[in-house]
Amino acid sequence: MKKEYDFSKGKRGAVLPLPAGKLRITIRLDKDIVEWFKERVDAAGGGNYQTMMNDALRQFMASERQPLEASLRRVVREELAAYGTPRRRKR
Repeated sequence: MKKEYDFSKGKRGAVLPLPAGKLRITIRLDKDIVEWFKERVDAAGGGNYQTMMNDALRQFMASERQPLEASLRRVVREELAAYGTPRRRKR
């Protein structure tokens, strides 16, 4: 290593620019939560646990927007379709 380095052209801040639509924040999460997401990413063969957390939060947001009755009807229809049960026609 050199005894003296020239930082006159150095810039403070993040090394990599943020992708569009992303926001860098500091957040404190319980250790078991982060480990759970990391384990799921490893079990899936790799990826990014932060992306998985983002997806989970988006699913929660979507469920908050959709009324319980609509969610329940959708789930029941999906389950019936999976077992080949014919749907009743509306009267």
